[in-house]
Amino acid sequence: MARPALSAVVELLKPITWFPPMWAFGCGVVSSGVAAAGHWPEIVTGVVLAGPLVCATSQAANDWFDRHVDAINEPQRPIPSGRMPGRWGLYVAIVWTLLSLAVAALLGAWVFGAAAAGLVLAWAYSAPPFRFKQNGWWGNGACALSYEGLAWVTGAAVMVGGALPEPRIIILALLYSIGAHGIMTLNDFKSVDGDRQMGVGSLPVRLGVQGAARAACVIMGAAQVAVVFCLIFWGRQAHALAVGGLLLLQVILMDHFLDRPSERAIFYSGLGVTLYVIGMQVSAWALRTSPAVAG
Repeated sequence: MARPALSAVVELLKPITWFPPMWAFGCGVVSSGVAAAGHWPEIVTGVVLAGPLVCATSQAANDWFDRHVDAINEPQRPIPSGRMPGRWGLYVAIVWTLLSLAVAALLGAWVFGAAAAGLVLAWAYSAPPFRFKQNGWWGNGACALSYEGLAWVTGAAVMVGGALPEPRIIILALLYSIGAHGIMTLNDFKSVDGDRQMGVGSLPVRLGVQGAARAACVIMGAAQVAVVFCLIFWGRQAHALAVGGLLLLQVILMDHFLDRPSERAIFYSGLGVTLYVIGMQVSAWALRTSPAVAG
């Protein structure tokens, strides 16, 4: 059997997509309130788990089960182009799943549980019979929870010895996961034609391009408004003001994006999403001085 080149395997695992869960993991580390000194081995292992392992697994699984759609939208991808021959795409996804679970088991029960949940969502997103991506509401929610919320909770859990982080950390992780649903919608604008042909019900297909763009903006904005109110309630007014300021800048960019969403989705992903993730880190620092383990 022909074997893929290492370059094709790396491309299948899509390193560019690893940043969001790695950043969210870092937010979890910061929000735990535990000093990094003495924990660098666990932190580095956790970052690798969040990005090059769990996230990469999701990319490999998605490419395998989406190979027919990619043949229309992105025929240059490793599987439809033939650079990943036979069933190698599936084999890589399975091996990376097992490797992810093995590494997660080294970091404690809650880390293992979060990683396992993320992997289940990754496979359910792409694979039948669930194939959540057939419905943009469910599919984007699964990705957002895996990439942001579970990665954030994993980062905090690693720092507190694998225990369950305190409720405020989980609340922030959940709110930013909800907002990330809108970020996932931004990724769907590039593949509308192929999704329509293959019956994939992404939000741009279901709601139309303009409707999906408005939904993405509302979801991202509403989640951050909720974060601002939480920070105020927790006595973190300065951090709330900073997150609110970042949101105001996003609203200005959203107005530009909504004018021509198909053409400007990449533009907004570059600038608006950057402001969003900066707000995540600001929120994580707001809890920096708080105890991290639920009482």
